[in-house]
Amino acid sequence: MVEKAEKLSAYNWEGTDRKGNKTKGKTNGKNAALVKAQLRQQGITPIKVKKEAISLGGPKKKKITPFDIAIFTRQLATMMKAGVPLIQAFDIVAEGLENPSLRDVVLDIKTEVAAGNNFAGALRKHPKYFDDLFCNLVDSGEQSGALETMLDRVATYMEKTETLKKKVKKAMSYPIAVVCVAVIVTAILLIKVVPQFEELFSGFGAELPAFTQFVIGISEWMQEWWYVGLGIIIATIFIFKEAKQRSSAFADKLDHLILRLPVVGIIIDKSAIARFGRVLSTTFAAGVPLVDALDSVAGAAGNAKYRDAIYRIRDDVSTGTQLQFSMKQTNVFPAMAVQLVSIGEESGALDSMLEKVADYYEEEVDALVDSLTSLMEPIIMSVLGVLVGGLIVAMYLPIFQMGQVV
Repeated sequence: MVEKAEKLSAYNWEGTDRKGNKTKGKTNGKNAALVKAQLRQQGITPIKVKKEAISLGGPKKKKITPFDIAIFTRQLATMMKAGVPLIQAFDIVAEGLENPSLRDVVLDIKTEVAAGNNFAGALRKHPKYFDDLFCNLVDSGEQSGALETMLDRVATYMEKTETLKKKVKKAMSYPIAVVCVAVIVTAILLIKVVPQFEELFSGFGAELPAFTQFVIGISEWMQEWWYVGLGIIIATIFIFKEAKQRSSAFADKLDHLILRLPVVGIIIDKSAIARFGRVLSTTFAAGVPLVDALDSVAGAAGNAKYRDAIYRIRDDVSTGTQLQFSMKQTNVFPAMAVQLVSIGEESGALDSMLEKVADYYEEEVDALVDSLTSLMEPIIMSVLGVLVGGLIVAMYLPIFQMGQVV
């Protein structure tokens, strides 16, 4: 417990390996002497060990994203396929990484592996960046002696999965951005523009149209109580996030509700099927038993409806039911996905057919996102037209009426 409490510092070092080749890197340690001792244990003769300077503002940590992990995995797989030893591959990959936070993590993993720990065990010490699925696949690759092949599969899986997530986020963020812009524009008009017209109308001496009075009433409320409206919006967002995190029942109902939304629900639905095919294909090809693989797939489903369905499939498969029949009984998976799985089971090529399922539905998501973008353009114009145009009409109605009287 005392050792964990002691602060570690980063040290940049240069030295020579067992073959006399010059090498350099960065290692975390309590002091320079312990870092040198650690390097000697790894077969490196240290020439220069220097503590890394810390800026006055403190070290700036850059967030490590799943895309960063995907890039690291791809580069490591490429190095190993080229015949580069794992320890040396860590150094080469770390040197080329643009994210300093990820570079530190990679060098920590390298230190663990160089000390005699296995790669999967070193990854498990960083659960924030490497989930159980990632670690289990790497562990499977190490045990089977095909680590470079497994890393290549994991890299492909992560690249495809993150690309799919990015497309879904794009589909979800577009309508949300439109609503936010519409609300902001409307609020500005109500608070800044409508009061100018209200001053003008006060000298008319005639009763204003009902629509104009309604808009002026909203404007007056916004001017006096705008902070209440803003507080309600912020409180609603906060309560919504807290409810989603703390209540699994609320989160599950929300997942089911999202799938019923037009267009966006279809995108989420097809992306869940694509993720099912991609994860199950990767884990099954790695030699993971189907029941255990389905456990991993359920955890990565991304939607409560599919998660529950996959758990039911897992229970059925564990009792001897074929995957295709179990998928069909859930009434969740489309006929195309069930048919491809059926062909895979009968031909003994389940992993490749599952990959085809993933490829097919990823292309479907791509096409739907593009169609959503084109579909949203007239909707955006309609929404902004109704809000902004309605306010303008409300303000000019009294002027039009005066013109008719004259």
